[in-house]
Amino acid sequence: MANYTKTTLIDDIATDLGLAKTTTKEMVDAIFDKIAAQADAGVTVAIPGFGKFEMRERAARMGRNPATGQPIEIAASRSLAFKAFKGKS
Repeated sequence: MANYTKTTLIDDIATDLGLAKTTTKEMVDAIFDKIAAQADAGVTVAIPGFGKFEMRERAARMGRNPATGQPIEIAASRSLAFKAFKGKS
């Protein structure tokens, strides 16, 4: 199975809309940047029919080093999460 990359997405959109690839790349980058910035600010970005993006936080916790079995502290972290739309396609 082949991957559908950002470059392929840009090429397809440019072809479908009759736009230059550079213009399309700027638009796609702007959309991704805006989603990331809003999620980072704590806003849930919901796109009906597609899904929603939100920032999730994980608290610090204890874990184990798999090589030695020694306990280690895993730092708190934040990551962007996506949940797909579950409606009819």
